[in-house]
Amino acid sequence: MKETDVRSTDIKDAAVDNSLMESVKQKVAEAIDISREYSDEEFLALIEDKVFEATRYAYLNSETKRKLIESIFNSRRRYDVLQPLLEDSSITEIMVNGPGCVFIERGGKIEKTGIAFESEEKLYNIINSIVSRVNRAVNESSPIVDARLSDGSRVNAVLKPIALNGPVLTIRKFSGKPLTMDQLVALGSLTAEVAEFFGKMVRAKYNIFISGGTGSGKTTFLNALSGFIPRDERIITIEDSAELQLTWIDNIVRLETRNPNTEGKGQITIRDLIRTSLRMRPNRIIIGEVRGAEALDMLQAMNTGHDGSLSTGHANSTADMLSRLETMVLCAAQIPLEAIRQQIASALDLIVHLGRLRDSSRRVLEITEVLGCENGQIKLNPLYRFEERGVDKNGVIVGELVKTGTLKNMVKLMQAGISL
Repeated sequence: MKETDVRSTDIKDAAVDNSLMESVKQKVAEAIDISREYSDEEFLALIEDKVFEATRYAYLNSETKRKLIESIFNSRRRYDVLQPLLEDSSITEIMVNGPGCVFIERGGKIEKTGIAFESEEKLYNIINSIVSRVNRAVNESSPIVDARLSDGSRVNAVLKPIALNGPVLTIRKFSGKPLTMDQLVALGSLTAEVAEFFGKMVRAKYNIFISGGTGSGKTTFLNALSGFIPRDERIITIEDSAELQLTWIDNIVRLETRNPNTEGKGQITIRDLIRTSLRMRPNRIIIGEVRGAEALDMLQAMNTGHDGSLSTGHANSTADMLSRLETMVLCAAQIPLEAIRQQIASALDLIVHLGRLRDSSRRVLEITEVLGCENGQIKLNPLYRFEERGVDKNGVIVGELVKTGTLKNMVKLMQAGISL
């Protein structure tokens, strides 16, 4: 049996008998030669031998044996009971609220699974395995950590004593192949006309900021938007946990923050990375998300010749995003509010707001042009707004982006030789 034969199971499948499982695990543990390294194929063969040995006089059909082999393999070499969920492409989020309570999100709906970890210690070991692979640590003295899986999926873990009901693990899954702008159009997230508009804006090096709530698709949209960047440019990406998948760009440098060590030293922040990136001859800087004082460094980078830069942030609307940026800049330095607004208005060209509607679909809801600062206020020019038309028989919201204004800042388009 090869590694590729280990398939994911449906989360509602009946569990294999626990006593049989423990018996086989014990036999496998006894048979392991600790002086050698086993390949996945060799380890699977060892598990198979012990399963058939343990079930020689018991009637078990081939499907039950397969599940038993898979479960033991996952518990030793993968992510235990989470492995089938990670392999299921229809699941977008995994939420572990302690060892005995696992929820998933599928199709925008949250449901409870019937799976559980055998112990709190096993869940703790899985969390440690995940974070150690990206050179991060989590323990009682540092009980909160952000990390990622090898496919870019976002991981957050919180341990006791902060998490009262045991270790809490949240995994935001990412597709192995990022969505393109054409696919987003096909899914109804935006119209073909607006996608073409974005293509021209990116190629003309307009600075674009993407806002939205949690789970609204900001990172996915940022990935798709980056698809319009010319291949011959040098791109620097800066993230807390590396999630962006700009596989089509050859000259790319990916930077990731680092948490402090147990002595509180060695931390590398997004602010540090932005400053470093300016010395790396970037054509564009892409910041995965701004949450605090790094907003000032981002604006300064956009204002010092790094046009075409992209970033995201949490907000409820395009206007609310501007207010949040002001607050974030104030976290970095006590600058007069009018000066902050001047910086924002000078740096940003477009703000795109995404949202998740009540039918769980992710849509572009607003596109607004930032025109400048006048009398201490940032002037906005709404270009597109999502208008709901109704709901179809399947409960899907029907609507589209409607043009509400015309782009006024045409300088970068003219310099790039692009016409709207």
